[in-house]
Amino acid sequence: MPMPPACRAAVIGAGPAGLTATKALLDAGVEVVTYEKGDRPGGLWVRDHTGGKSPAYASLHLNTSRGRTEFADYPMPAHWPDYPSADLVAGYLAAYADTFGLTPHLRFGRTVTSVEREEAGRAWTVRTAEGESETFDAVLVANGHNWDPRLPEPAYPGTFTGHQMHAHDYASAEIFRDRRVLVVGMGNSAMDIAVDASQPARGPVLLSARHGVHIVPKYLFGRPSDATGGALAALPWRVRQRVAETLLRLAVGRPERYGLPAPSGGLFQNHPTISDTILHRLTHGEIAARPGIARFDGSRVVFTDGTADEVDLIVWATGYRVAVPFLDERWTGGDPERLPLYKRVFHLQDPSLLFVGLMQSTGAALPVVEAQAKLAAAYLSGAYGLPDGPEQRRAVTTALRAATARWGDRRPMMRIDFDAYVADLPREIKAGRTRLARGTSRPFTPTRHERTTA
Repeated sequence: MPMPPACRAAVIGAGPAGLTATKALLDAGVEVVTYEKGDRPGGLWVRDHTGGKSPAYASLHLNTSRGRTEFADYPMPAHWPDYPSADLVAGYLAAYADTFGLTPHLRFGRTVTSVEREEAGRAWTVRTAEGESETFDAVLVANGHNWDPRLPEPAYPGTFTGHQMHAHDYASAEIFRDRRVLVVGMGNSAMDIAVDASQPARGPVLLSARHGVHIVPKYLFGRPSDATGGALAALPWRVRQRVAETLLRLAVGRPERYGLPAPSGGLFQNHPTISDTILHRLTHGEIAARPGIARFDGSRVVFTDGTADEVDLIVWATGYRVAVPFLDERWTGGDPERLPLYKRVFHLQDPSLLFVGLMQSTGAALPVVEAQAKLAAAYLSGAYGLPDGPEQRRAVTTALRAATARWGDRRPMMRIDFDAYVADLPREIKAGRTRLARGTSRPFTPTRHERTTA
């Protein structure tokens, strides 16, 4: 006989965000189907992922410490190093999926091509390149945003006759053997790749950047450096910034001492680069700092200070675009980086479209997506009520104003303060329960699909 269905949700992606979303929804009694392009869970952490989107390379390790990165519901093994390798993290995510019984709900080898809202039935239809089409009450987007390489725009003048590659395509240092290498960028991948290349490359590896960043060693005063930052989390961020910058100067000095450009913003404003080895290689002459690129001249790269170097290979460690290719512009506004979301989870037009992981954190990502997943699951299970639309929009506007004041125009809509945000979402769940109890909010009601039980 016909029965009112429980909520049925689609999750897109089985990386850390998608796995935590799947677990949280199952824990809350929601029926889940999780679509994954690759052949196993773990997303971008899996180096030989058949989805072809992983930027992981052989030497990749966490740049946030184990204790600040692990899931609250599934701690990493205590005997692991403070900064586990990408392969260990990939195994950890696979074990997470097995431990919590997620694997039967994961559909591997599925590329989602469209997610559309059917106005008549108010259901979401998810279609895949493999010819599948199913309807759901809600969709959770968890496809990540470190897989669509970004190159400099506009391109630099002139023609470069050597080889070029994006950091996304880097796998191991053998590609640099006996080549004159230039790495462009100042992020974590740029530093890792420059250090890797400094072993087999011919001559010093050149490291070019237009803007500087703070270089933070993985250990400060015998402890993981992000643990030191976490100890200051109760302080206002400006106070934390002053204290942390003082500690950093005492420990390693300023980047300018190593020939690098001065940071373009304060600590906790720009995401710092975490590296123990880059400063060592700079001081030993194995890596040489260069300013920004001015133009190309055949095999010569001319820099903004007028100097030039012969280069065989350029690695563009210039980041990634945020892309949600299966959503129409109606839902993304044409620019997912600027998409306003309540608590970085709920779409303002329709909260049955939710996002897990569409943020840029000052710390680790895994605890953030775990907290987001629990908030999403509380809503879809009817245990949490959203504030009304105007209040949601005011909250988004307030958060954007604060983020812009802190981070400027560098993806302010996506920015979150790790410690403040992870602490805020459990409070938000409690507030949503209170709204329901007071009758100031209504619980989520699943669309009544024509589904029957035998």
